[in-house]
Amino acid sequence: MLRYGDHTRELSGGYRLTTNNRMELLAVIKGLQALNQPCQVVLYSDSKYVVDAMEKGWAVKWRASGWMRNKREKAVNPDLWATLLDLCATHDVEFRWVRGHSGVPDNERCDRLAVAAAKGKNLAEDPGYPPRAMR
Repeated sequence: MLRYGDHTRELSGGYRLTTNNRMELLAVIKGLQALNQPCQVVLYSDSKYVVDAMEKGWAVKWRASGWMRNKREKAVNPDLWATLLDLCATHDVEFRWVRGHSGVPDNERCDRLAVAAAKGKNLAEDPGYPPRAMR
């Protein structure tokens, strides 16, 4: 959901055979890609995965270390993290976490949009899933 003043725009979509984390990342990416010019953005998400990775600098560290979380573990979803980091270099984004299913109207609306999209017919394949190592 994009809001600017009195204007609201809703986006939804999805892939078949993917993960919740990938779709949470993709939602953020698609929202930022919908902006026509560099903007200051306050981005609300109920995904601790997304918010913590961005606010705590984890995604930046993963990219700097060749998409490794540590010496042994690869970061998951590097394709989407790279896109999100690039978008955050264009836009001034402040990430804020909101508790899911807690009655926040916009978050509840986003959940309904996501559920409806996931039930959609003829969903495309997620080009980044499964990870190359699993193909």
